Amino acid sequence: MLIVMKVDATDEDVKGVERVITELGYRPHIMPGAARTAIGITGNSGPVDITPFETLPGVAEAIRVTKPYKLVTVDLRPEKTVINVGGDATIGGDELAIIAGPCAVESREQIFAVAEAVKRSGARFFRGGAFKPRTSPYAFQGLGEEGLKILAEAREQFGLRIVTEAIDEASADLVEKYADVMQIGARNMQNFSLLKRAGRARIPVLLKRGLSAMLDEWLLAAEYVMAEGNYNVILCERGVRTFAQHTRNTLDLAAVPAVRRISHLPVVVDPSHGTGKNYMVTPLARAGVAVGADGLIIEVHNHPERALSDGAQSLTLEQYEHLVPEVRAIHDVIAPALVG
Repeated sequence: MLIVMKVDATDEDVKGVERVITELGYRPHIMPGAARTAIGITGNSGPVDITPFETLPGVAEAIRVTKPYKLVTVDLRPEKTVINVGGDATIGGDELAIIAGPCAVESREQIFAVAEAVKRSGARFFRGGAFKPRTSPYAFQGLGEEGLKILAEAREQFGLRIVTEAIDEASADLVEKYADVMQIGARNMQNFSLLKRAGRARIPVLLKRGLSAMLDEWLLAAEYVMAEGNYNVILCERGVRTFAQHTRNTLDLAAVPAVRRISHLPVVVDPSHGTGKNYMVTPLARAGVAVGADGLIIEVHNHPERALSDGAQSLTLEQYEHLVPEVRAIHDVIAPALVG
């Protein structure tokens, strides 16, 4: 159920609708827009009777939602959501968001060397994994809390917003303490207890598409987060598993316009995991921006040949510095068309 308020509805009108929803045993989700406020209703096991809402002050209409998801859709919020991560750091706004850094935090020296290059490029976000869910139990699993402390140091030194992954509820507590954006990785896209925990976080969530997830499954994973009250969700296309062997994954760039047609949430593209090949990252990053992505998440390492995780897909500092002006130029060209 979706309650659409009138353009001139007051705060008291909105609170009145919220009160009725709560009294009926449901949960209200208030989503202010540029021209109107919409209120989503969750917690119902069947159809909601629209009668109690139709005559409430300030209500324009009550709409039954037939889609499996309610909060992620443009039906609830026609305007694109812009995630503000503090200061001028936004995802989904006018500026192309660039999230760059190594796959894993290995040392303070490594993080500061890469962070300096990321800061110099004008990017506002720094990525790095302190917790690493690896296919092999013998592979490097990350530095844990010590890695998060190094990332927090880099934020203080360079003013970058930190994006890092949580792999379970315990690590989510630590990520929320030290970082600015909580990443949910592809392997955990349907870890529903972790999604609910992310939905209770006070920081935005970057949700990667699962290894073989369909769009509906991806969007429903975002719905899990939003249903808990955290509406600051960023979707990340990072490639899916196919029969192809020339890349690590198949980067599904068609997912970007497809999601835009359905959802108001911002979408970023990860050409590093999407290809797994260093030489493919830059061309696929360009393509991701060209199809309308709100940002890119790029793996960069000061010594890729020595990386403890994903060195084969990491750009060198020099390659990264060449990439940034190229993708920004593409964004500057297509941004007016996206707004129109």
